Amino acid sequence: MYANAPAQTISDLAANATLATDIANPSAASFSNVSEASFSNISGENLLQNVAKNKFQPIVIGIVAGEVSGDALGADFMRQMNNLRDDIVWVGVGGAQMQAQGLNSVIEMSRLSVMGLVEVVKHLPDLFKARDEILAAFKQNAIDIFVGIDAPDFNLRLGERLKSAGIYCVQYVSPSIWAWREGRIEKIKRATNLVLCLFPFELSVYQKHDHPAVCVGHSLLKTMDDNLFTTPMDELRRELIWDNPTYHQFFVKMGELEMSHLIAVMPGSRRSEIDAIFPKMLKAIHQLLIMDDKLCFIVPTVNQHLLTIVEQYLEAQSAQVRHHVTVSCDETQADFSQRVMAASDLVLLASGTATLEAMLLGKPMVVVYSLNKMTFWLAKRLVKVPYVALPNILAGREIVPELLQEDANPDNICRVVQQSLKVKNYNEQLRDLRQTSEWLREQSNINPANAVIDNWLTWKKQ
Repeated sequence: MYANAPAQTISDLAANATLATDIANPSAASFSNVSEASFSNISGENLLQNVAKNKFQPIVIGIVAGEVSGDALGADFMRQMNNLRDDIVWVGVGGAQMQAQGLNSVIEMSRLSVMGLVEVVKHLPDLFKARDEILAAFKQNAIDIFVGIDAPDFNLRLGERLKSAGIYCVQYVSPSIWAWREGRIEKIKRATNLVLCLFPFELSVYQKHDHPAVCVGHSLLKTMDDNLFTTPMDELRRELIWDNPTYHQFFVKMGELEMSHLIAVMPGSRRSEIDAIFPKMLKAIHQLLIMDDKLCFIVPTVNQHLLTIVEQYLEAQSAQVRHHVTVSCDETQADFSQRVMAASDLVLLASGTATLEAMLLGKPMVVVYSLNKMTFWLAKRLVKVPYVALPNILAGREIVPELLQEDANPDNICRVVQQSLKVKNYNEQLRDLRQTSEWLREQSNINPANAVIDNWLTWKKQ
């Protein structure tokens, strides 16, 4: 077993390395003498009674998200906070979803959506300017609380300024210090009063270093459509086929074929992932069809651009492969890939959040991942966890097969998919996925809004 980080950690290695040298913070307008809304009359009454009363001054919360996924997470957090109090003033950075919850976004979120070493360096002047504009807006609005949504390289730098000025600071989504560069905990402690973690295994490092952190759970635990869990498989397939013209035409074309298994193929959401993984998957599909010509494969993509790339690879394959593989996307359904997985028997996929989705849906899977050799070499030396797939990290053992780097070749993919479809292996993985999902839900029952308000009120009394 290779010692690898979860895909989100490895994939963002270049972005993290960008700031590994702790790029100098050029002098910005200092964030000092920030006034606080007076909450001195808060008593030790029950938390929910306190937040339900509207006799206090409004809470002013600064919040910053740097990309689309953060915008969705931030909007969900804001919704829960707004349910506790209807007088919160929101200022910071976010996209359409956060703005719909009442955020006054002081700059365009796209200015912070920069990834990769070259891109970050090229945009450094504007990133520093954006930071200064955000700090100025926070000072002008006299924020009481700052919440950074993910984007730790940017938000922790804001947090250091704000916490030293007496602002209560929260980081929503922990940096991956449980996996690599644990020494970053010292910066996190300087920049935050509380960390909201998505997974239970992240808490131990904060307990070790005596820093407040709670597990609020991944947003997928709350946002996935209940129908995907309760609707019978045949009905899910019918809905998928009839709602999607491409899939409808595909299965009409398949005619009277008595399908043995429907396999979802998900080679990743980035061009680099597709280029590295999908050709190997297609070669494995060719081998699988030689042994079982009743298999069908369905490939969902997140947008039309990636669909075009996937189709180009597919067009270069044999007639048999093209006949048994269909590709489609539906940008009108945010959960399109989840619906494809729910209707499938097995998922062949790249590592990442999709492995968590498959686990929650109770779908046995085979994980395939391949990185640049230098990135993989570096990751092996920096990363402390032995697994890539989130189900394995959560379970603390390998419950889903992982094929990485040289092991991610067509022969191995074909062999492991075959093994995974055998009834005994299939049922064992299904059992392990369900047990791990149940445990994850049990450990992720803290409401993030309650956690922030409760800890903030406690902090104010100190």
